[in-house]
Amino acid sequence: MLSVTRLLAGTVAPQDALRYGRAGTATPAHLLHYAREKKPVVVWNVTQRCNLHCAHCYSDSRDRRYPDELTTEQGLRLLGDLAEFGVPTVLFSGGEPLVRPDLFELAHAARELGMRTVLSSNGTLLDDEVADRAAEAGFSYVGVSIDGLARRHDKLRGKRGAFEGALDGIRAAQRAGLRTGVRFTVSALNRGDLGAIFELAERERVDRLCVYHLAYAGRGERLRRHDLEPAETREVVEEIFDRVQEQVRRGVRMEVLTVDNPVDNVLLLMRVRRTEPEREAEVEQLLRWNGGNQSGIAIACVDPQGRVHPDQFSWHRTVGDVREQRFGEVWTDRNPALRPYRQRPRPVRGRCEGCRFFELCNGGLRVRAESATGDPTAPDPACYLTDEEIAA
Repeated sequence: MLSVTRLLAGTVAPQDALRYGRAGTATPAHLLHYAREKKPVVVWNVTQRCNLHCAHCYSDSRDRRYPDELTTEQGLRLLGDLAEFGVPTVLFSGGEPLVRPDLFELAHAARELGMRTVLSSNGTLLDDEVADRAAEAGFSYVGVSIDGLARRHDKLRGKRGAFEGALDGIRAAQRAGLRTGVRFTVSALNRGDLGAIFELAERERVDRLCVYHLAYAGRGERLRRHDLEPAETREVVEEIFDRVQEQVRRGVRMEVLTVDNPVDNVLLLMRVRRTEPEREAEVEQLLRWNGGNQSGIAIACVDPQGRVHPDQFSWHRTVGDVREQRFGEVWTDRNPALRPYRQRPRPVRGRCEGCRFFELCNGGLRVRAESATGDPTAPDPACYLTDEEIAA
């Protein structure tokens, strides 16, 4: 996750992270990326059930009941384990988490245990009553997925009216006093709507816009043929940087991030070198502390049945089970299933082996490389840097 706005605008600097000792749970949320001891943000997919059928859904969720999901009692025990381990944030996801009847009980418990709570939703079930309950449960932020303007969004989400439902959900969350964000997963199918999504996010006065690169997982694996080519991805990211700098000039108070392609870190550093060379050293230091892809390090996933994964896209890689072990017993350097993610440098072959920017990227998204090639140590196919740029 790259905070484009903060780094291009210069509103975060190494001394900000150092002021908090880069120390984890006591660190403000916007500085967690730079913490020395990276306790994981945990994505808990509380259910696989969903009222939509989205083309790129990494959990392959559908509108049906799924067996053997964690009970309320098991969920409360999990939250206690996460808090004891020092997890700073729990992101409640799905499926659609709002279909789970005990969601607000679980979220309230997480807040009482001292963890930040985030809701990831398609927005269509988020009316005023539900939004008020979300605020009362202590959610600090609601991210709503929007995949393009109305017709395109509805097609990608598999339901007519999903676009208006998502906008209504954002507005209900705002009326309840919740911070809100738009999540946009870019591909060849909706690349043309990128500018319109920026305009929509600004018009709706959301706090954050996250542009996700496509992950080849779940139904997203079948969508791989519609992903952007690397050169097209680079054009998209450059356009995001341009739009953010224009927003900063106009004083727009909205944070823009890119997610799931850490080579964006390198492209941002290249831009700073070109446009503000006096800031190069501090930006590079922050990006090194960021560390690139954090699967298996600062991001963890617990699926609906309690299995633990190195990130929310890697359900085919199970590193433990919270029904059998406490989370802290799973999320340890002694766990051999996590070693490939934590090894320095990561065992990534091919052009990554000689890349001078590897520390800023950490090999990209492993699930994308494995899906595209069958080899978990292959380079991320979404890398858009040239051979000349990466040469040492």
